[in-house]
Amino acid sequence: MRMLSVMSGAVLAVTLTLAGPVSAQNYPNKPVRVIVPLAPGGATDIQARLFSQKLTQALGQTFLVDNRSGAGGMIAFNYVVQQATPDGYTLLATSPGFTNAPALYEKPPFDPQKDFEPIILMSKAPYVLVVNPKFPAKTMGEFLAWGKANPGKLNFAISGVGTTIHLAQVWLADLSNLKMTVVPYKGTGPATQDLIAGQVHAAFANVISASQHIKAGRIRPLAVTTTERATSLPDLPTFAEAGLVGYEVTTWHGWLGPKGTPRAIVTTLNAALNDVLKDHEVARVISNDGGIIIGGTPEAFRKHVGEEIERWRRLVKIAGIKPKPQDK
Repeated sequence: MRMLSVMSGAVLAVTLTLAGPVSAQNYPNKPVRVIVPLAPGGATDIQARLFSQKLTQALGQTFLVDNRSGAGGMIAFNYVVQQATPDGYTLLATSPGFTNAPALYEKPPFDPQKDFEPIILMSKAPYVLVVNPKFPAKTMGEFLAWGKANPGKLNFAISGVGTTIHLAQVWLADLSNLKMTVVPYKGTGPATQDLIAGQVHAAFANVISASQHIKAGRIRPLAVTTTERATSLPDLPTFAEAGLVGYEVTTWHGWLGPKGTPRAIVTTLNAALNDVLKDHEVARVISNDGGIIIGGTPEAFRKHVGEEIERWRRLVKIAGIKPKPQDK
């Protein structure tokens, strides 16, 4: 009986050892939900739907976007951490709000570095520094010179306190030693309207929302916030070209799974999504958004997440933003 018990234990151990790779080899064998922390229609949602469509075609199972917006993304993040099984059938497609939460909340209920398995950083896109056409600066250099010659008089619009755009302004002011007057708005729409009307001097805008106004001459672009020029605005210099070396703030699109997602499944998804980035339609959509294709390994995305978290913590501290309770 003892011999039988030992043999049974050995067989069970072998079976359990093989179960992980076998299930990963069969992945996916049912529909996959892709949680998006933002409402339908935005860049993150549009790209998530396109990538999901391409994965459906490539892997033979439906990848279905599930929008869970609200509370700055916390509803979606909490759902993945607290309710999703780490089996590869619930994923998160997200953007910078994922990494600034630790700095903006007193006790965030999740840790972006410990509670998730990075899969891939798909793309990133710049913001554009834009000014009212009547503002005297026509270059980034002239903008900085005017700001330094007129401390506190440069009115800079932001779309909410603690947003990526706000923290981009904080970094710009800190790095260039400019004193600006920050004017907060409830969203980019009202901020852009007042910029066009001349109520404020400058703002950051994403490429999509800025392009139509730039073409119409309603706002003037000065520079992009990526280290590379935007493909959709190739004549526009980067901040680094204007002398602000090291400055880069982007909106980005990345995919993760809940902590404990099997490595083999992460590898499968990473390979499939890297292939998706080679698709001509995908490249066109990312380029039209002013974006840059990234791709790469889960480890590279993990490094990116860590760097973002540290950057936002530093900028939130510089801005004097008081972290808020998670339920507000």
